[in-house]
Formats: sequence, C-alpha cells, structure tokens
Amino acid sequence: MGFEVNRFKSEVDDELICPICSCVLEEPVQAPVCEHAFCRCCITEWISTQPTCPVDRQAVTSGQLHPVPRILRNLLARLTISCDNALFGCPLVVNLDSLSTHLKDCEYNPKRPIPCEQGCGMIIPKDELKEHNCIRELRSIIQSQQTNFNAYQQQISELKFIMNEYKRELTLLKDFMRAMRISNPAMRAIADQMERDEVVRWSGTLAPARVTRWGGMISTPDENLQNIIKRSLSESGCPPHIIDELMENCHERRWPPGLSSLETRQNNRRLYENYICKRVPGKQAVLVLHCDNTHIGENMMVEPGLVMIFAHGIE
Repeated sequence: MGFEVNRFKSEVDDELICPICSCVLEEPVQAPVCEHAFCRCCITEWISTQPTCPVDRQAVTSGQLHPVPRILRNLLARLTISCDNALFGCPLVVNLDSLSTHLKDCEYNPKRPIPCEQGCGMIIPKDELKEHNCIRELRSIIQSQQTNFNAYQQQISELKFIMNEYKRELTLLKDFMRAMRISNPAMRAIADQMERDEVVRWSGTLAPARVTRWGGMISTPDENLQNIIKRSLSESGCPPHIIDELMENCHERRWPPGLSSLETRQNNRRLYENYICKRVPGKQAVLVLHCDNTHIGENMMVEPGLVMIFAHGIE
C-alpha cells in the first residue's frame, strides 16, 4: 500500500502512482518487459493470486521484479509529504525520502515510547499514558514473574528428580560392578578400566594450573583446610572412588619418597617443573593426577595422584 495522494503538497505525476492501490509508490518495483511500476507490497500480493501484470496482463513472477530506474526514485524522493502524525498535531512537511527518519523521533507519534514520570519508570506508548496506573502495571509484572518463577521451580524439581534417578541407577551399576569385580576376575579388569576412564574424563574437565611459588606449599594441612578442598573436589565432579584417597594424599605423610621430607623436596625442586597440574576449582591448590603424569618416576608420583595445597603462587 502506497502513500495517499492527498498528503502531498504538490501535484503528483501519474507515473508515480501505483496502478493497483492508486496511491503514490512505496518501495517501487517494475515488471521486466512492460516496465510498469507498482508498490512492492501491492504487486507481490497481486502476483500471489494471478502471475500477470495488472495493466497489460503480460506474464510476470515475483522473481522477475526489479527496482525502478534511479530517475523515478529521485522524483519520488523530492516529493513533499505531511507527517503520518498530522492528525495528532504534527505540522511538519518533509521530503518523502526523509519521512522514515522523521517518524522515528516524531514527538506527536501516539505510540512513541516514553518513561512514566509517576514513579514506576516503565516505558509505555504515549497514547496509553493517561490510562497508565503504576500499581496495577507493577502488580501485573510481579504476577507474571511469579508465574514464570513457579514454572521454573517445577522444571527444577523435575530435573532434580531425573538427576536423582540417574544417580540411583549409577550407584546400582557401580555396586553391581563392584560385586562382579570381587567374584569374577574378568569383570574386575573391566571395572578397573571403567574407573580409570572416569578419572581421565574428569581430569579433562579441569583447567590447567601453573605453580609459580613452590615454597608456598602447605605440606601438613589441617582438617578444616582438607574439608574445604574435599568439598571443592566433590563439586567439580571428582569420581567418588578416588576422592578419599586423593585427600589422604594431600598430607606429606602419604607423599612419594621424592617429596617425603623438606630436604628431599628441596633437592627435587627442579623435577616439579615436569608435573602436569590441574587447578582445584576456586582454591589455591592443584591436582597432580597419575593419569596425566605417566612420564614422572615412581619416586615422585602415587596413585591416583597428589593434592598440593598452597598459601599462594597458583596461576
């Protein structure tokens, strides 16, 4: 649908009128052979029911339409037109090619979004301002958010139920594998491999870490500090079958010979650089897992790995 002719302040040439809607062309396109021009919207709708030119009935499809010549576009651009919001008081008359820019900021636009100054600060259309009630609108928003919140809670409850079912099934599977491992040597090897694979997968989820100050190592962490690290490991997805053993290995009494005393640690400090370390999430601590450090000698490594806690110096 084009622009109504009576909105223009000068006479409009017939070549600028759409034969379908009898208005001034809007987004004009033309047929390829006869070169008749139409509003894009008008001719597209026309062709959807009868693929012919409405003027001379020559066959035409939407894919054959193309923009009108520049001279026709320039003639349209120079026409002067009243604002769409003239009925609401806008006195401006602008060139047709400037109309869309003006309408974005026209202060007479009844749908122009403006902030409520009565206290709620909501952005609402100008023509709805008189009927706007802050309390009613805010109550409506709160009710809508409460509905969404209840729906989210329901989804969370359902997901928790599904997760608990998965955990229960996983526990049953692990119990079964443990029983089979005891009674069947072949199953014992399979179960051991599954557990090793689980550790490798978990290690792949952890961020790499670099120790910049090995002197900040805490070799005898107290129980509270160990519980903090254990909680972090559990939240990171540490396989349950190794978490207790890892935590026992965070104290120097369980460290390998190359780390068993302050003297040996000082002598072997150059070997620390060969460790592949993973970050204990959110803590000044690293994991040196056996699966990541098969290149390290037995005097510097234990199964399933080491937990090293630091006062500082972790990147």
